[in-house]
Amino acid sequence: MVRSLWTAATGMIAQQQNVDTIANNLANVNTTAYKTETNEFKSLLYQTIQTKTTTANGEQKPVGAQVGLGVRNAAITSQFSQGAFLASENAFSFAIGGDGFFAVMGEDGQPYYTRNGNFNVSLGVDGLTLTDMDGHPVLDTDGEPVVIGDIEDIVANKVQIDASGMLMYPDDDNNLQPLDIQIGLWQFQNPAGLNKEGDTLYRPTAASGEPINEADNDNLTPSTVRQGYLEGSNVQVADEMVNLIVAQRAYELNSKAITTTDEMMQQANQLKR
Repeated sequence: MVRSLWTAATGMIAQQQNVDTIANNLANVNTTAYKTETNEFKSLLYQTIQTKTTTANGEQKPVGAQVGLGVRNAAITSQFSQGAFLASENAFSFAIGGDGFFAVMGEDGQPYYTRNGNFNVSLGVDGLTLTDMDGHPVLDTDGEPVVIGDIEDIVANKVQIDASGMLMYPDDDNNLQPLDIQIGLWQFQNPAGLNKEGDTLYRPTAASGEPINEADNDNLTPSTVRQGYLEGSNVQVADEMVNLIVAQRAYELNSKAITTTDEMMQQANQLKR
């Protein structure tokens, strides 16, 4: 069996996965709060051809001989760097500055976490409820849905929010007063370990650690919330195009190694003629 054929094949497979990841980054360049992903590679097992103590006359050798058997994808890591703040006409658009995440209640009754603050209000049976664009209720600092108030008492477009996520509403003198409702913000020890659920939603895993409520932990650097803005994608198109060129060239080189090996085998088969 010729090792170079299989080694180059693993390189082509790995680079195809790399191109898939880059294509997904470029496809989501305008997705709110999307976090760019990078491929991490690791080498496969090495085959020992000769140990460092083996020579023709039994003398000690300082270096052995090992041949690598290729590469594989080790991980696809999300980079949670801050995206740019983009102005929005939606009064219930919120951008997070810092490491925090909003929480929404999923259809299964479990909390999911997101950086996408493109929210709106739903006319629920309990009153005006803050939800995401898919209708999932946004959670407050106690893990309960954010119910702003009764439809008869609250005008939705007058609701404002301060930097801590506290909802405010003007009184009769047009002075903002707190509604004693604060949008919850959570952080994770390792956000890259979150499981991606689609629709910019994340689910905690053992790798990410349990969510940490910023309202209950003074050791965290608190995040800030900006009303009237959305966090843009942190994808850098120029970097992705460079990465795409590098991946394409690496794919071509591995395919060239397969072609070269094929030619060498052809030459070896023709030696008897």
